Amino acid sequence: MDTESIPRWGWLLGSLFAASILAQLVNLLVLFPLGLPEAYQVVTMIAAMSPVLIYVGVWYDEDRQHYWEYSRLRIAGDVSFVVLGAVIGSSTVLVAIVGTGLPLLVRDVLAMGGGFLAAWGLFWWRNPDLYRRE
Repeated sequence: MDTESIPRWGWLLGSLFAASILAQLVNLLVLFPLGLPEAYQVVTMIAAMSPVLIYVGVWYDEDRQHYWEYSRLRIAGDVSFVVLGAVIGSSTVLVAIVGTGLPLLVRDVLAMGGGFLAAWGLFWWRNPDLYRRE
């Protein structure tokens, strides 16, 4: 894939749309039949979108290209950290606020914030060299 063919926002928008569709399919075909309450459907959405938000920036920025020289196993571990961080962060926020009577949109936005911050924090913890200024 070529970073020059489409601007960064185009890659981000298209990838987020694809992640959203994938998360909804997982919700509909797997998690809802298993009994996942609808209030927690945002967790899978955040788990699918967090790697997109992090990795489009890493892939697009010239000063972060050395990341792709790491082994595939390390990159897979980083993606696992990002997804698990998003699940844990968003689930923690939702458990704390689901019974408070907040509107659905506010709950989802707070869960997204908590999930993304946890995911990015774990990614940064594993790769602090990507964000250091020289």
